[in-house]
Amino acid sequence: MAYVNRSSAESEVNRSGVRGRGAEAGVNLLALRSHNAALVLDLLRTAGPEGISRLELAERTGLTPQAVSKITARLRADGLAAEAGRRASTGGKPRTVLRLVPEAGHAVGLHLDRDELTAVLSDLTGAVVAERRSPLDLGSGAEAVVAGAAREVAALLAGASGVTSVLGAGVALPGPLDHTRGVLHRVTGFPEWDGYPLREALAARLGVPVVVDKDTNAAALNLAVGGAAGSGQASFAYLHLGTGLGAGLVLGGVVHRGARTGAGEFGHQVIQLGGPRCDCGNHGCIEVLCLSAVARGAVDEAAQVLGAGAANLAGLLDIDLVLLGGRTVAAHEEHFVRGVGAVLDERARRGGLDAAVPVRLAPGGARAVAEGAAQLLLAPLFGRADG
Repeated sequence: MAYVNRSSAESEVNRSGVRGRGAEAGVNLLALRSHNAALVLDLLRTAGPEGISRLELAERTGLTPQAVSKITARLRADGLAAEAGRRASTGGKPRTVLRLVPEAGHAVGLHLDRDELTAVLSDLTGAVVAERRSPLDLGSGAEAVVAGAAREVAALLAGASGVTSVLGAGVALPGPLDHTRGVLHRVTGFPEWDGYPLREALAARLGVPVVVDKDTNAAALNLAVGGAAGSGQASFAYLHLGTGLGAGLVLGGVVHRGARTGAGEFGHQVIQLGGPRCDCGNHGCIEVLCLSAVARGAVDEAAQVLGAGAANLAGLLDIDLVLLGGRTVAAHEEHFVRGVGAVLDERARRGGLDAAVPVRLAPGGARAVAEGAAQLLLAPLFGRADG
Protein backbone atom coordinates (compact mmCIF):
# COMPACT_ATOMS: atom_id res chain seq x y z
CA MET A 1 0.00 0.00 0.00
CA ALA A 2 1.32 3.47 -0.90
CA TYR A 3 1.74 5.82 2.05
CA VAL A 4 1.43 9.60 1.71
CA ASN A 5 4.70 11.38 0.98
CA ARG A 6 5.22 14.36 3.24
CA SER A 7 6.47 16.72 0.55
CA SER A 8 3.60 15.89 -1.78
CA ALA A 9 1.17 16.40 1.10
CA GLU A 10 2.55 19.89 1.74
CA SER A 11 2.24 20.85 -1.93
CA GLU A 12 -1.33 19.55 -2.02
CA VAL A 13 -2.16 21.68 1.02
CA ASN A 14 -0.67 24.75 -0.63
CA ARG A 15 -2.66 24.11 -3.81
CA SER A 16 -5.92 23.49 -1.96
CA GLY A 17 -5.62 26.45 0.37
CA VAL A 18 -6.91 24.47 3.35
CA ARG A 19 -3.83 25.14 5.47
CA GLY A 20 -3.94 28.60 6.95
CA ARG A 21 -7.65 29.12 6.45
CA GLY A 22 -8.45 29.78 10.08
CA ALA A 23 -6.17 26.94 11.16
CA GLU A 24 -4.48 29.00 13.88
CA ALA A 25 -7.82 30.22 15.19
CA GLY A 26 -9.12 26.67 15.17
CA VAL A 27 -6.20 25.44 17.26
CA ASN A 28 -6.72 28.31 19.72
CA LEU A 29 -10.38 27.38 19.96
CA LEU A 30 -9.52 23.78 20.81
CA ALA A 31 -7.17 25.07 23.51
CA LEU A 32 -10.19 26.48 25.36
CA ARG A 33 -11.37 23.00 26.31
CA SER A 34 -10.97 23.47 30.04
CA HIS A 35 -13.66 21.88 32.16
CA ASN A 36 -15.20 25.12 33.41
CA ALA A 37 -15.10 26.82 30.02
CA ALA A 38 -16.74 23.74 28.51
CA LEU A 39 -19.56 23.92 31.08
CA VAL A 40 -20.21 27.55 30.22
CA LEU A 41 -19.98 26.99 26.47
CA ASP A 42 -22.44 24.10 26.63
CA LEU A 43 -24.98 26.18 28.52
CA LEU A 44 -24.57 28.98 25.99
CA ARG A 45 -25.11 26.44 23.23
CA THR A 46 -28.25 24.93 24.74
CA ALA A 47 -29.68 28.38 25.60
CA GLY A 48 -29.91 29.17 21.89
CA PRO A 49 -30.34 32.67 20.43
CA GLU A 50 -32.29 33.86 23.51
CA GLY A 51 -29.14 33.57 25.59
CA ILE A 52 -28.48 33.13 29.29
CA SER A 53 -27.33 35.53 32.01
CA ARG A 54 -24.07 35.32 33.95
CA LEU A 55 -26.04 34.79 37.15
CA GLU A 56 -27.85 31.81 35.61
CA LEU A 57 -24.53 30.44 34.38
CA ALA A 58 -23.13 30.64 37.90
CA GLU A 59 -26.19 28.97 39.40
CA ARG A 60 -26.24 26.12 36.89
CA THR A 61 -22.50 25.43 36.84
CA GLY A 62 -21.81 25.92 40.56
CA LEU A 63 -19.04 28.36 39.69
CA THR A 64 -18.63 31.68 41.47
CA PRO A 65 -19.93 34.80 39.69
CA GLN A 66 -16.34 36.03 39.50
CA ALA A 67 -15.20 32.85 37.76
CA VAL A 68 -18.10 33.04 35.29
CA SER A 69 -17.27 36.67 34.54
CA LYS A 70 -13.65 35.77 33.74
CA ILE A 71 -14.67 32.86 31.52
CA THR A 72 -17.31 34.81 29.62
CA ALA A 73 -14.95 37.77 29.20
CA ARG A 74 -12.45 35.44 27.55
CA LEU A 75 -15.13 33.84 25.39
CA ARG A 76 -16.31 37.27 24.25
CA ALA A 77 -12.74 38.39 23.52
CA ASP A 78 -12.27 35.28 21.38
CA GLY A 79 -15.53 35.90 19.54
CA LEU A 80 -17.27 32.81 20.90
CA ALA A 81 -19.90 34.67 22.93
CA ALA A 82 -21.81 37.89 22.37
CA GLU A 83 -24.54 39.90 24.07
CA ALA A 84 -28.08 38.78 23.27
CA GLY A 85 -29.87 41.71 24.89
CA ARG A 86 -31.16 42.31 28.37
CA ARG A 87 -33.64 40.45 30.51
CA ALA A 88 -35.88 41.87 33.21
CA SER A 89 -34.67 41.17 36.75
CA THR A 90 -36.67 40.51 39.89
CA GLY A 91 -34.71 43.29 41.55
CA GLY A 92 -32.12 45.80 40.45
CA LYS A 93 -31.06 46.59 36.91
CA PRO A 94 -31.88 44.27 33.98
CA ARG A 95 -29.45 41.42 33.40
CA THR A 96 -27.33 41.21 30.27
CA VAL A 97 -27.73 37.85 28.60
CA LEU A 98 -25.07 36.15 26.48
CA ARG A 99 -25.35 33.77 23.55
CA LEU A 100 -23.01 31.46 21.68
CA VAL A 101 -21.75 32.75 18.31
CA PRO A 102 -22.26 29.68 16.09
CA GLU A 103 -20.16 31.00 13.20
CA ALA A 104 -17.11 31.54 15.45
CA GLY A 105 -15.88 28.05 14.65
CA HIS A 106 -16.56 25.20 12.25
CA ALA A 107 -15.71 21.52 11.98
CA VAL A 108 -15.44 19.36 8.89
CA GLY A 109 -17.10 15.95 9.00
CA LEU A 110 -16.09 13.27 6.49
CA HIS A 111 -17.88 9.96 5.99
CA LEU A 112 -15.72 7.62 3.93
CA ASP A 113 -18.07 4.81 3.00
CA ARG A 114 -16.98 1.93 0.82
CA ASP A 115 -18.35 3.57 -2.32
CA GLU A 116 -19.23 7.16 -1.41
CA LEU A 117 -17.73 10.21 0.34
CA THR A 118 -19.96 12.64 2.21
CA ALA A 119 -18.46 15.87 3.54
CA VAL A 120 -20.19 18.44 5.74
CA LEU A 121 -19.17 21.68 7.38
CA SER A 122 -20.86 22.26 10.75
CA ASP A 123 -20.91 25.38 12.90
CA LEU A 124 -20.48 25.31 16.68
CA THR A 125 -24.10 24.25 17.23
CA GLY A 126 -23.65 21.27 14.91
CA ALA A 127 -25.82 22.83 12.19
CA VAL A 128 -24.64 21.94 8.70
CA VAL A 129 -23.75 25.01 6.63
CA ALA A 130 -22.26 23.23 3.60
CA GLU A 131 -22.32 19.71 2.17
CA ARG A 132 -20.70 17.73 -0.64
CA ARG A 133 -21.09 14.16 -1.86
CA SER A 134 -18.97 12.26 -4.39
CA PRO A 135 -18.22 8.68 -5.46
CA LEU A 136 -15.44 6.86 -3.61
CA ASP A 137 -13.62 3.58 -4.03
CA LEU A 138 -12.18 2.62 -0.66
CA GLY A 139 -10.16 -0.05 -2.42
CA SER A 140 -8.39 2.38 -4.77
CA GLY A 141 -5.41 2.79 -2.44
CA ALA A 142 -4.60 4.99 0.54
CA GLU A 143 -2.95 7.85 -1.33
CA ALA A 144 -5.80 8.15 -3.83
CA VAL A 145 -8.42 8.13 -1.06
CA VAL A 146 -6.58 10.67 1.11
CA ALA A 147 -5.88 12.97 -1.83
CA GLY A 148 -9.52 12.78 -2.89
CA ALA A 149 -10.72 13.54 0.63
CA ALA A 150 -8.40 16.56 0.81
CA ARG A 151 -9.76 17.88 -2.47
CA GLU A 152 -13.33 17.50 -1.24
CA VAL A 153 -12.52 19.41 1.96
CA ALA A 154 -10.87 22.19 -0.03
CA ALA A 155 -13.93 22.42 -2.30
CA LEU A 156 -16.25 22.34 0.70
CA LEU A 157 -14.48 25.28 2.33
CA ALA A 158 -14.18 27.19 -0.93
CA GLY A 159 -17.94 27.02 -1.34
CA ALA A 160 -18.72 28.16 2.21
CA SER A 161 -18.74 31.93 2.63
CA GLY A 162 -17.85 33.58 5.91
CA VAL A 163 -15.88 30.67 7.38
CA THR A 164 -12.96 32.09 9.37
CA SER A 165 -12.09 29.31 11.80
CA VAL A 166 -11.79 25.57 11.15
CA LEU A 167 -11.26 23.47 14.27
CA GLY A 168 -10.29 20.40 12.30
CA ALA A 169 -11.73 17.41 10.50
CA GLY A 170 -13.47 14.36 11.88
CA VAL A 171 -13.28 11.25 9.71
CA ALA A 172 -15.67 8.32 10.04
CA LEU A 173 -15.35 5.07 8.10
CA PRO A 174 -15.92 1.32 8.50
CA GLY A 175 -13.83 -0.43 11.16
CA PRO A 176 -12.13 -2.00 12.84
CA LEU A 177 -9.67 0.78 13.69
CA ASP A 178 -7.71 2.35 16.54
CA HIS A 179 -9.57 5.54 17.45
CA THR A 180 -6.88 6.74 19.87
CA ARG A 181 -4.00 6.52 17.38
CA GLY A 182 -6.02 7.17 14.23
CA VAL A 183 -4.71 3.98 12.64
CA LEU A 184 -6.83 1.58 10.61
CA HIS A 185 -6.93 -2.17 11.11
CA ARG A 186 -8.21 -4.75 8.62
CA VAL A 187 -11.24 -2.81 7.39
CA THR A 188 -13.83 -5.45 6.49
CA GLY A 189 -13.50 -6.13 2.77
CA PHE A 190 -10.35 -3.99 2.49
CA PRO A 191 -7.59 -5.71 4.47
CA GLU A 192 -4.92 -3.72 2.63
CA TRP A 193 -5.68 -0.74 4.90
CA ASP A 194 -4.32 -2.64 7.93
CA GLY A 195 -1.87 -0.42 9.83
CA TYR A 196 -2.42 2.71 7.73
CA PRO A 197 -2.01 5.97 9.79
CA LEU A 198 -5.03 7.77 8.34
CA ARG A 199 -5.10 10.55 10.94
CA GLU A 200 -1.47 11.47 10.37
CA ALA A 201 -1.76 11.32 6.59
CA LEU A 202 -4.90 13.44 6.35
CA ALA A 203 -3.68 15.97 8.94
CA ALA A 204 -0.56 16.46 6.81
CA ARG A 205 -2.74 17.15 3.79
CA LEU A 206 -5.14 19.52 5.53
CA GLY A 207 -2.94 21.28 8.07
CA VAL A 208 -5.61 21.02 10.79
CA PRO A 209 -6.24 18.51 13.60
CA VAL A 210 -7.88 15.26 12.49
CA VAL A 211 -9.84 12.70 14.54
CA VAL A 212 -10.66 9.25 13.15
CA ASP A 213 -13.42 6.93 14.35
CA LYS A 214 -15.77 4.24 13.12
CA ASP A 215 -18.84 5.37 11.24
CA THR A 216 -21.17 3.84 13.82
CA ASN A 217 -19.43 5.56 16.76
CA ALA A 218 -19.59 8.93 15.01
CA ALA A 219 -23.31 8.57 14.33
CA ALA A 220 -23.95 7.40 17.91
CA LEU A 221 -22.03 10.40 19.27
CA ASN A 222 -24.17 12.76 17.23
CA LEU A 223 -27.33 11.10 18.51
CA ALA A 224 -26.13 11.34 22.11
CA VAL A 225 -25.11 14.99 21.86
CA GLY A 226 -28.31 15.96 20.08
CA GLY A 227 -30.52 14.13 22.57
CA ALA A 228 -32.08 12.07 19.79
CA ALA A 229 -32.52 9.11 22.11
CA GLY A 230 -34.83 11.14 24.34
CA SER A 231 -34.65 12.00 27.99
CA GLY A 232 -34.10 9.13 30.38
CA GLN A 233 -32.57 6.97 27.66
CA ALA A 234 -28.85 7.36 28.28
CA SER A 235 -27.96 3.88 27.02
CA PHE A 236 -28.81 2.87 23.48
CA ALA A 237 -27.48 1.04 20.44
CA TYR A 238 -27.31 2.56 16.99
CA LEU A 239 -27.34 -0.19 14.35
CA HIS A 240 -26.07 0.92 10.96
CA LEU A 241 -26.89 -1.28 7.98
CA GLY A 242 -25.55 0.06 4.72
CA THR A 243 -22.77 -1.49 2.69
CA GLY A 244 -21.83 -3.25 5.94
CA LEU A 245 -23.26 -3.66 9.42
CA GLY A 246 -22.00 -2.25 12.70
CA ALA A 247 -23.15 -0.77 16.00
CA GLY A 248 -22.45 2.38 17.93
CA LEU A 249 -22.97 1.90 21.67
CA VAL A 250 -23.82 4.71 24.05
CA LEU A 251 -23.73 3.62 27.69
CA GLY A 252 -24.48 6.11 30.43
CA GLY A 253 -24.54 8.92 27.88
CA VAL A 254 -20.99 8.23 26.64
CA VAL A 255 -19.85 6.44 23.48
CA HIS A 256 -18.45 3.06 24.51
CA ARG A 257 -15.39 2.21 22.44
CA GLY A 258 -13.84 -0.46 24.67
CA ALA A 259 -10.34 -0.94 26.05
CA ARG A 260 -8.80 -1.11 22.57
CA THR A 261 -11.42 1.14 20.88
CA GLY A 262 -12.79 -1.94 19.11
CA ALA A 263 -16.28 -2.17 20.60
CA GLY A 264 -19.28 -2.23 18.29
CA GLU A 265 -18.21 -4.88 15.76
CA PHE A 266 -21.81 -5.98 15.92
CA GLY A 267 -22.03 -7.30 12.37
CA HIS A 268 -19.42 -9.99 12.95
CA GLN A 269 -21.09 -11.98 15.70
CA VAL A 270 -21.68 -15.49 14.41
CA ILE A 271 -25.28 -16.65 14.70
CA GLN A 272 -25.24 -19.50 12.16
CA LEU A 273 -22.48 -22.05 12.57
CA GLY A 274 -21.27 -23.22 9.20
CA GLY A 275 -23.15 -20.40 7.48
CA PRO A 276 -21.98 -18.43 4.44
CA ARG A 277 -18.49 -16.96 4.54
CA CYS A 278 -18.28 -13.30 5.53
CA ASP A 279 -15.67 -10.82 4.24
CA CYS A 280 -14.19 -10.81 7.76
CA GLY A 281 -13.23 -14.49 7.32
CA ASN A 282 -15.81 -15.98 9.68
CA HIS A 283 -18.88 -17.96 8.65
CA GLY A 284 -22.48 -17.13 9.52
CA CYS A 285 -22.00 -13.51 10.65
CA ILE A 286 -25.06 -11.30 10.98
CA GLU A 287 -23.63 -8.95 8.34
CA VAL A 288 -23.35 -11.53 5.58
CA LEU A 289 -26.72 -13.04 6.46
CA CYS A 290 -28.45 -9.65 6.41
CA LEU A 291 -26.85 -8.37 3.23
CA SER A 292 -27.33 -11.62 1.31
CA ALA A 293 -31.01 -11.68 2.28
CA VAL A 294 -31.43 -8.09 1.09
CA ALA A 295 -29.67 -8.95 -2.18
CA ARG A 296 -32.20 -11.76 -2.73
CA GLY A 297 -35.07 -9.39 -2.06
CA ALA A 298 -35.87 -11.16 1.24
CA VAL A 299 -36.03 -7.98 3.30
CA ASP A 300 -38.25 -9.47 6.01
CA GLU A 301 -35.70 -12.23 6.52
CA ALA A 302 -32.93 -9.64 6.77
CA ALA A 303 -34.95 -7.75 9.38
CA GLN A 304 -35.45 -10.93 11.39
CA VAL A 305 -31.69 -11.63 11.34
CA LEU A 306 -30.95 -8.06 12.41
CA GLY A 307 -33.56 -8.42 15.14
CA ALA A 308 -31.85 -11.54 16.47
CA GLY A 309 -28.60 -9.62 16.81
CA ALA A 310 -30.37 -6.64 18.38
CA ALA A 311 -32.06 -8.92 20.91
CA ASN A 312 -28.70 -10.45 21.83
CA LEU A 313 -27.29 -6.97 22.34
CA ALA A 314 -30.27 -5.83 24.42
CA GLY A 315 -29.98 -8.93 26.58
CA LEU A 316 -26.27 -8.42 27.17
CA LEU A 317 -26.32 -4.68 27.90
CA ASP A 318 -29.90 -3.99 29.10
CA ILE A 319 -30.09 -0.90 26.91
CA ASP A 320 -33.00 1.54 26.76
CA LEU A 321 -33.42 1.84 23.01
CA VAL A 322 -32.39 0.50 19.58
CA LEU A 323 -32.00 3.03 16.77
CA LEU A 324 -31.71 1.91 13.13
CA GLY A 325 -29.91 3.73 10.33
CA GLY A 326 -27.91 3.32 7.15
CA ARG A 327 -28.86 3.34 3.48
CA THR A 328 -30.18 -0.25 3.45
CA VAL A 329 -32.50 0.49 6.36
CA ALA A 330 -33.54 3.77 4.72
CA ALA A 331 -34.62 1.86 1.60
CA HIS A 332 -36.91 -0.44 3.64
CA GLU A 333 -37.73 1.54 6.78
CA GLU A 334 -41.05 -0.07 7.72
CA HIS A 335 -39.77 -3.61 7.12
CA PHE A 336 -36.77 -3.18 9.42
CA VAL A 337 -38.51 -1.30 12.22
CA ARG A 338 -41.36 -3.78 12.26
CA GLY A 339 -39.16 -6.87 11.86
CA VAL A 340 -36.55 -5.95 14.46
CA GLY A 341 -39.27 -4.81 16.84
CA ALA A 342 -41.13 -8.12 16.47
CA VAL A 343 -38.06 -10.14 17.47
CA LEU A 344 -37.44 -7.91 20.50
CA ASP A 345 -41.11 -8.19 21.49
CA GLU A 346 -40.96 -11.97 21.30
CA ARG A 347 -37.77 -12.11 23.39
CA ALA A 348 -39.36 -9.84 25.99
CA ARG A 349 -42.44 -12.05 26.26
CA ARG A 350 -40.37 -15.20 26.63
CA GLY A 351 -38.27 -13.51 29.26
CA GLY A 352 -41.27 -12.36 31.27
CA LEU A 353 -40.41 -8.68 30.83
CA ASP A 354 -43.07 -6.00 31.13
CA ALA A 355 -42.01 -4.26 27.93
CA ALA A 356 -39.61 -4.82 25.06
CA VAL A 357 -36.77 -2.50 24.19
CA PRO A 358 -38.27 0.03 21.73
CA VAL A 359 -37.01 0.26 18.15
CA ARG A 360 -36.97 3.50 16.16
CA LEU A 361 -35.42 4.98 13.06
CA ALA A 362 -32.43 7.18 13.82
CA PRO A 363 -32.80 10.77 12.62
CA GLY A 364 -30.25 12.39 10.36
CA GLY A 365 -30.73 10.55 7.10
CA ALA A 366 -27.91 10.09 4.59
CA ARG A 367 -25.54 12.56 6.25
CA ALA A 368 -25.94 11.30 9.83
CA VAL A 369 -22.47 9.76 9.92
CA ALA A 370 -20.80 12.83 8.43
CA GLU A 371 -22.53 15.07 10.99
CA GLY A 372 -21.30 12.72 13.70
CA ALA A 373 -17.77 12.96 12.29
CA ALA A 374 -17.91 16.74 12.78
CA GLN A 375 -19.05 16.14 16.37
CA LEU A 376 -15.79 14.29 17.01
CA LEU A 377 -14.29 17.79 17.08
CA LEU A 378 -17.25 19.73 18.49
CA ALA A 379 -18.46 17.54 21.35
CA PRO A 380 -15.30 17.72 23.51
CA LEU A 381 -15.30 21.51 23.15
CA PHE A 382 -18.60 21.54 25.05
CA GLY A 383 -17.61 18.86 27.56
CA ARG A 384 -20.14 16.50 26.04
CA ALA A 385 -19.76 12.76 25.36
CA ASP A 386 -16.14 11.91 24.63
CA GLY A 387 -15.34 12.73 21.03
